[in-house]
Amino acid sequence: MNLNIAETLIHRARLTPDDEGFVGPDYRYSFKEVNRRVNRFASYLKQQGVLPGERVALLCKNNEHLAVAIYAAAKTGCVTVVLNWRLQVQELDYILNNCKASFLLYDEDFEGTVNQFRDTIPVKFYVRKGGQGPDPEFESALSQQPESEPVLIGGGDDPAIIMYTSGTTGKPKGATLTHNNLLWSSLGLSHTLDWNYKDRFLLVAPLFHIGGLAPLVTNVHKGATTIFVPNFDPKAVWATIASEKITGMMSVPLMLQAMLMVARTSDVDSSSLRWVICGASAVPESLIRAYLEIGVKVQQVYGITEFSGGVTFWLHNMPLEKCSTHGKPIFYAQLKVVDPQTGVERKPGDVGEILCKGPVVFKGYWDNPKATSEAVADDWYRSGDLGKVDEEGYFTVVDRLKDMIISGGENIYPAELETVIMSHPSVAEVAVVGVPDNKWGEIPVAFVVKKPGATVESEDILRLCKEKLASFKCVREVRFEDALPKNPVGKILKNVLKGSK
Repeated sequence: MNLNIAETLIHRARLTPDDEGFVGPDYRYSFKEVNRRVNRFASYLKQQGVLPGERVALLCKNNEHLAVAIYAAAKTGCVTVVLNWRLQVQELDYILNNCKASFLLYDEDFEGTVNQFRDTIPVKFYVRKGGQGPDPEFESALSQQPESEPVLIGGGDDPAIIMYTSGTTGKPKGATLTHNNLLWSSLGLSHTLDWNYKDRFLLVAPLFHIGGLAPLVTNVHKGATTIFVPNFDPKAVWATIASEKITGMMSVPLMLQAMLMVARTSDVDSSSLRWVICGASAVPESLIRAYLEIGVKVQQVYGITEFSGGVTFWLHNMPLEKCSTHGKPIFYAQLKVVDPQTGVERKPGDVGEILCKGPVVFKGYWDNPKATSEAVADDWYRSGDLGKVDEEGYFTVVDRLKDMIISGGENIYPAELETVIMSHPSVAEVAVVGVPDNKWGEIPVAFVVKKPGATVESEDILRLCKEKLASFKCVREVRFEDALPKNPVGKILKNVLKGSK
């Protein structure tokens, strides 16, 4: 299959041109208007000399111009890199250099950030959305371009998107998704869920997460309206659900808990909302049942960036007593649980590593063949997650092979935090582990051994993390130890630290 993912927008604009495509706080664009804006930006990219295969980076919050840029890049054969705007300057600098981005579209809110790394990144062309500044403004750039359909470049197994995920080495890795990956992801979601033409989807999950990108692509494919929300606020979300007659949305448990608190203390209108997808960490059964009381079906998803989105779903046509599982594989996906060392498939109920296969398995890690070969073998993606499957085919994720921490829906890798903390001159050893937390699911806690005679306080470690890392990655607590528990070969026993009080 050699379809360019932007062809789904072209067909949608032809079939239902006047239906609402993208809606936001101060705009409403039909699919026909969206496609014309995409064509204009595609023309602008070509005019600036951005060549097929080059990387177009986007530092934007959820908004229609971010989506327009994604589809415009696809039409011109460019590869989009959606940047996590929560990252610190040095983290963004690394990503932009790693992917060798030649173009950057950014929101005016991030101009200060962009100015800090202009001289150290390979970007040649900049465009700003909103405000005043030295770079061309997005709407002005569009207004000077033709809206005619360009000749599509690329598709199929060509790279379309690079999504950076942190690695256990402490450096982010760019998961490369192809046009085919995105197409099959949208097919899998729309054939698994009750996702329909003319649905109205609230896109509050950030587009730098696969939980934001996959729904966007599905909405365009299915002819559902995307309502963009740049920032999450539980009261505002409920107001938008009521005013826009939202039928579905993607969330994480922390979002749903905040929204539930609002629903329990004030009148909210949930009458239009058929379902909510919830993932990134385990969804408590109590939360699923609480939403049923207000007529909303919360559907648990287990998703992976390298699998282009959802892997398994627990849906409400499945037994309620199974809601503590992660459900069954999405359409077109194959899963198995194997012994991580031998690769031998486990029996039902036995824990092992979850392996995934299907047309949504990513192309590989950008410019990192070693990591790619370690992650994919014989078309099976090694998830790094430990789980089990029961006799009825329901999968449950029980732990992670790698020591990833999920806090408030964000993935945090201890190695990255440990590298920062070890840079403190008074630190001899450190181990970061996730400990349970009622609000965040997990929080990262650092166990630190001081160098002999050194003085360092918890506040010093916390301050260092805040200076070097995005706020959501920072350790929340520091515990000083005389020594860290280790096995006979010197490896730190993090399971022992997790069990300590």
